[in-house]
Amino acid sequence: MASRIDAHAVAALGDEPLDWRFKAIPDAAHGMTVAGYASSRPRLSEFGTPLLTLDAGALNHNITAMAGWAAAAGVHLAPHGKTTMAPALWQRQLDAGAWGITLANLPQLRVARAFGVQRVMLANALLDPAGLAWVAAELSRDAGFAFVSWVDSLRSVELMDAALRAAGTERPVDVCVELGGPGGRTGVRDDDEALSIAEAVRRSPVLRLTGVAGYEGALAHDASPGGLAAVRGYLERMARMHTRLAYETADPVVSAGGSAYFDQVVETLGGLDAQVVLRSGAYVIHDDGFYRGISPFARGAGTPLRPAMHGWARVVSRPEPALALLDAGKRDLPYDEGLPEPQLIRDKGPLTGARVTAVNDQHAFLEGGAVEGGEIEVGDVVRLGLSHPCTALDKWTLIPVVDDAAAEHPVVVDLVRTYF
Repeated sequence: MASRIDAHAVAALGDEPLDWRFKAIPDAAHGMTVAGYASSRPRLSEFGTPLLTLDAGALNHNITAMAGWAAAAGVHLAPHGKTTMAPALWQRQLDAGAWGITLANLPQLRVARAFGVQRVMLANALLDPAGLAWVAAELSRDAGFAFVSWVDSLRSVELMDAALRAAGTERPVDVCVELGGPGGRTGVRDDDEALSIAEAVRRSPVLRLTGVAGYEGALAHDASPGGLAAVRGYLERMARMHTRLAYETADPVVSAGGSAYFDQVVETLGGLDAQVVLRSGAYVIHDDGFYRGISPFARGAGTPLRPAMHGWARVVSRPEPALALLDAGKRDLPYDEGLPEPQLIRDKGPLTGARVTAVNDQHAFLEGGAVEGGEIEVGDVVRLGLSHPCTALDKWTLIPVVDDAAAEHPVVVDLVRTYF
């Protein structure tokens, strides 16, 4: 059964009044509610720049495609909520059949609980005593709340055990032993040590050993034969560890899978006697950069995803013949996995031969390029393809959703609230 979320709390986001707090929202909308303004279906051209938008059709396609693929593969999907931190999008993923929501830290977990998410996997070790006391209280308050955390050392088990005992927890906290790899991120490197950690969990009356987990994406950054081999070797190690652990739950969890190698996860772990849980997060937004090239669906594993996010920036200066400065920079758009990709100029058409060569805090440097129907001029609005949704949405608290980003005159049909 899909995890639940408080639909009333999500719907109440539409009652929030619009004002100066939200970047790019036009003055004419101030004082209206989010839902009221969206229902008026304003044109995107009414919004200021810089701007980040989401595409309604692409969101629908991506959510449906990934949910269908996971169901056909016989695995669960617990989308990583850190990508969007948008309860309205989490609700759509859960409604499409997601097993739960994955999160990365305590502040994100608090957002999920504020919106009544009933099943959460924390893909991290929660060691903060105050945070563990809060989790214990949540477990006591809500019998339907299912929570899983990770541990990767004996010390982390000791700290969790002490904090939960001090908090007087009424329900044990489920934990997965996290495996890591050389040069990777967190996660125990040695298998014998992993077994010792599992035994320490089993000895604790306030913890319950429920699975094994890890993140293969930290071990590769491309889909080359070497990268795929590194991922496969790690996942095979995870499968072996699963068979060696004595779990304290009837339906143990084996969890891996970001948005780059989830096909490898299913191929290697799919036959295990366990609940295989993918934690892919970026798929719902996808992109015109890193994930466009590395997504398993781009490699033929399923129906290709569609980029759902775009940047919109205005030309504010033409100081040199081949240079234009746009009014969007590091404070507005992602740049860590590739610079924005110029695609078209609003009301003029496709932009060819142009590239963004650098971004400052508030500007992007656009070099070269030609557009059918005229020159690139000061005042033109450029649509940009973006790379890496995880560092895109965090710059925006309210994001317009357009009916079709490729339309001549896109219309805003929704506004998505984020909580980073």
